[in-house]
Amino acid sequence: MALYDFHMHTFFSDGALLPTELIRRAIDKGYTAMAITDHASASNIEELVEKITRDSELVWKEWGFRVLPGVELTHCPPASIARLAAQAKSVGAKIVVVHGETLVEPVPPGTNRASVECLDVDILAHPGLLTDREAELAAENKVFLEVTSRRGHCLGNGNTVLLARTYGADLLVNSDTHSPGDIHTEAFALTVALGAGLNRDEADVVLQNNPIKLLTRVGYGPKADLGQG
Repeated sequence: MALYDFHMHTFFSDGALLPTELIRRAIDKGYTAMAITDHASASNIEELVEKITRDSELVWKEWGFRVLPGVELTHCPPASIARLAAQAKSVGAKIVVVHGETLVEPVPPGTNRASVECLDVDILAHPGLLTDREAELAAENKVFLEVTSRRGHCLGNGNTVLLARTYGADLLVNSDTHSPGDIHTEAFALTVALGAGLNRDEADVVLQNNPIKLLTRVGYGPKADLGQG
């Protein structure tokens, strides 16, 4: 089984590791591709994308491993999300994640709605008590919804799966890695998917097909063509 993760942090925000160490540990766990999406707002988007891009290019050249530079817009005013997401894409971010309305942090109300309405947002992370209309918009605008293994944030996984299934929104399983122990194995990624309420067939789609769909959308193609994007 291929292994992907599009929500991971380094010490450029609140993670524990340098990008190259995080990447190396992911390779050792059997990852196929990943994204680094440190916490961002108007103050640091360009800086983060520039730094992660340098290491992404380095590991592609030396190790042939694909890392997508990105950001996670975090606790930003909802009215600013579209502007900040467009800014991130304009400076080279391949992935824009938004820190959704998790049940365990005071994320501004309206963040989920602004995210699923925005065509520059790729993933709405840990959306908590996502609404029917938000799930419907996520499907319409092709914003992926996250099933997460992150403690606390994972409390909304069941609701996310239920509504994604109802409205046809695409899901991804991500780790929200901050330290080495958070990095998934194949077995644990499957456990997270099944524990969130997906059946085995659905889990296979979420873990194998949907990452390829995202990679293709941002210009990297299927696994065999990751180097050609």
